[in-house]
Amino acid sequence: MFTGIVEAIGKVVDIASEGDNLHFRIASPISSELKIDQSVSHSGVCLTVVAVENNTHVVTAVRETLSKTTLSQWRIGSLVNLERCMPANGRFDGHFVQGHIDQVGICTHIADENGSWRYRFVYDSSTGNFTVEKGSIAVDGVSLTVIDSQTGSFSVAIIPYTYHHTTFHTLQIGQQVNLEFDVIGKYIKRVMELHFAQWKN
Repeated sequence: MFTGIVEAIGKVVDIASEGDNLHFRIASPISSELKIDQSVSHSGVCLTVVAVENNTHVVTAVRETLSKTTLSQWRIGSLVNLERCMPANGRFDGHFVQGHIDQVGICTHIADENGSWRYRFVYDSSTGNFTVEKGSIAVDGVSLTVIDSQTGSFSVAIIPYTYHHTTFHTLQIGQQVNLEFDVIGKYIKRVMELHFAQWKN
């Protein structure tokens, strides 16, 4: 379980293929503190640390992960938002984030609003995913509050700290991002679907 509060920005320094899998070596300020088998969110994707060496760590992405996230687009030099899983006695400064990406979205608009930034994203709403005004969304692993929620699109406001301490300052129009929708909303939606299915029968 994560909270969507990014601890550090990592950089991809090596990519090795093995069958359909890709092994990513990441350099970051927290890499030396990680342990093998530890779960770490990489731009919203929960991945297991398989090696730690000096100030780098290695994670492996299988075909399923590569096909449903932006990891297949990572290159040497790509920046990655990193968050270690939340300790049992920690605070939820963000929201419940599982590290399970629901789908990829696309950034369609970036506006400098004189002290903050507004980003707009679109996604395929036929998947059944949705946002609500003032609800939570994780974009590339960053816990954010939804504003201007529409079917298949939403906006978020980014404060300067988040802009500079995550990969948002590198995000460009047309770029894909990992989206994880609010887990509570997903469970409520599923319960309602089952309820109405039983009612119709």
